[in-house]
Amino acid sequence: MELKVYLAGQIHDDWRGQLQQKAKEKNLPLSFVAPQTNHDRSDDVGDAILGKQPGNVYRDDAASSINNFRTQVLMQKSDVVIALFGEQYKQWNTAMDASAAITMNKPTILIRPESLIHPLKELSNKANVTVETVDQALYVLNYVFE
Repeated sequence: MELKVYLAGQIHDDWRGQLQQKAKEKNLPLSFVAPQTNHDRSDDVGDAILGKQPGNVYRDDAASSINNFRTQVLMQKSDVVIALFGEQYKQWNTAMDASAAITMNKPTILIRPESLIHPLKELSNKANVTVETVDQALYVLNYVFE
C-alpha cells in the first residue's frame, strides 16, 4: 500500500523537501502533492490563463479561483493531509487547507509549534492528530504501516 500525502503549509522554506527526504530515508511508501509552491506562478496564474485582469482585486480573484481548483483536485486525490503551521508567516492558506481537508473527512495531521497551541486550538481539536515536528508527523504515518 502507498499513501498519497497532500502537504499544506507555508511555501517560503523547504520543509516539504526535508519531510520528503526523511520519508525516503525511512523507506515509507508515500507520494506527495502540494499547493503551488512557486509564489510568482501562484500569483500570476489568473493572468496567464484568463488574460491580463483590470486590477489587483480581479487579478487576485482569478488566481485564487484557479489555485483553489488545483488544491481541491489534489487534496481529493490524497489519502492524508499534513498541514504545517510555522511561526514566521501568516497562515491563512494553511488554515483554509486544513479546514477543507477536515471537511472532506481526510485524515489530517497538523504540525504546529508550542507557541501556536492557543490560536490553533479549535482547528487542532478537529484534526485527527496534532504534533509539533515533521519527524513526529512521519512517525504517525509510519505507525500506519506497522
